[in-house]
Amino acid sequence: MGTYESIISQNKAFIDETWQKIDEKMKIVAPRNANKLPSTSKNGVYNDHSEDMPDAWTNGFWPGMMWLMYAGTGNDMYKDIAIHGEELLEKCAEDFDLLYHDVGFMWHISSGAHYRLTGDKKAKSRAMYMAASLSSRYNMNTGCIRAFQEQERESMVIIDSMMNLPLLYWASEQTNDPRFSLVAQSHADTCIKNHLRADGSVHHILDYDIRTGEMIGIHKGQGTGEPDSAWTRGTAWALYGYTLSYIHTGKAEYLDVAKNVAHFFMANVSQNDYIPQYDFRQSYECNDVDSSAGAIAACGLIELAKIVPENEKAMYLNCAIKMMKALTEKYADLTTDEDALLRGVAASPVVLDVTNVFGDYYYLEAIYKLKGFEPMFW
Repeated sequence: MGTYESIISQNKAFIDETWQKIDEKMKIVAPRNANKLPSTSKNGVYNDHSEDMPDAWTNGFWPGMMWLMYAGTGNDMYKDIAIHGEELLEKCAEDFDLLYHDVGFMWHISSGAHYRLTGDKKAKSRAMYMAASLSSRYNMNTGCIRAFQEQERESMVIIDSMMNLPLLYWASEQTNDPRFSLVAQSHADTCIKNHLRADGSVHHILDYDIRTGEMIGIHKGQGTGEPDSAWTRGTAWALYGYTLSYIHTGKAEYLDVAKNVAHFFMANVSQNDYIPQYDFRQSYECNDVDSSAGAIAACGLIELAKIVPENEKAMYLNCAIKMMKALTEKYADLTTDEDALLRGVAASPVVLDVTNVFGDYYYLEAIYKLKGFEPMFW
């Protein structure tokens, strides 16, 4: 038995029990939210953005969760709710002005997962249209993908975008056309040059001159503030995003970056009982945390553990499991009294200690991965 398999075996009771509790909860929570695209919960009840905010970047996570549950259980109820959630996303898809770089978050794990799990051609077309939309945001001068639609924000590139690139890698695989992947790789390369610091921390938002391509400024963004902020969710986006870029391209530089960011994350989270702070450079007296960053990073660390040499696997996988155990003990709600799975999410600098569906999604995905289920959704 290899190192990875041995560690999973040693933690099998925790993994199996957590998955079972999630399934028992979701059998109740899923049908009572079947007509929603939730973001957060209030008094235990998910809200709904399908009408008032069809372009919310979080709107793909609910159908994504349902596809994870379907892939892990084979229960058609989850599949049906996932497909309906994808249909609710159509309101955004019909308005070009509502599309921005987060179409990967919105459609790769909804329509893309739908196609990969069932072969549905309409779902494939939805995902391909969004890959075309995302690639159209590429600026040849800057070498990266513009984040937002608004003219006043046309210069912004954000580290979150690393998690949208898998939609482009998938599109190249589907079409046997390298252009989508080349756009993604150019963006990833530019982010290495400008977003990544030598110690493994990252900038959140950078400004570029869209005509000369020069990087011209740093935004405060999330976290405690630049120039030396180390926003933990942004760090997790980079950790998981570069791991996925390596998986899809085999480009050694991406693995090196993913490991460097992972080492920074692991060194810091180990100082706070494996619960990520909101910002790894926040003041010593500050107790703000972001549970979602731990779930996202755990997903990346699990994938890293699968691809690194045998004598490196334990370092990444053990940290992922320690974080998932800490999150489960302190912040997970696996009862049916609360729709959300994970408390302690920092949705923004001023919206702290809440629930949010992206935290729920990555918490679920990490347990899904530890169970050994396939496919990988990104």
